[in-house]
Amino acid sequence: MGRPRSIDRDRVLDIAERIVREEGATALTFDAVCKAAGITKGGLQYCFGSKDDLLAAIAQRWMRGFDAEVARHTPPDASGLEQARAYVTASARIDVTTQTKMAGMLVSLLQSPEHMEKARGWYAEWLERLEPSSEAGRRVRTAFLATEGAFFLRGLGLIDLDQAGWEEVFDDISKLL
Repeated sequence: MGRPRSIDRDRVLDIAERIVREEGATALTFDAVCKAAGITKGGLQYCFGSKDDLLAAIAQRWMRGFDAEVARHTPPDASGLEQARAYVTASARIDVTTQTKMAGMLVSLLQSPEHMEKARGWYAEWLERLEPSSEAGRRVRTAFLATEGAFFLRGLGLIDLDQAGWEEVFDDISKLL
């Protein structure tokens, strides 16, 4: 009797991300992932459950990476203002391809109550750090919300903003901090 084949989750997530990046979110199907990864549909379902769960795993991995990037720009024992500066810095460095991919996946995930709660929790954690009880804290909160607005508007293709315009927007946001 042969040993059961194990599925490398990170490899599958890499393949799923590549499909989304190269062909768009609508091309991300279990069949497409299975074919590209050389695994069975049953194995993929065992590993991820559903397409929404696969999308959530991609988004969660991206958010962990984003949080790690923010942490690299955050001094130890940072204030809410310093954390917000790091958040804005990390956000400004996200390329348009990544923005498009993540914004689209997040919007599709938000249709699920379970995934909506996870996203709300992530944002609630960030908003709690920003200390909006003072004028400076409210500016920090405004910068945070402006950063997210710019991310989603550009990522969803609702505004046409080239790299120079993107950098200009983030220069303005940084001035709030």
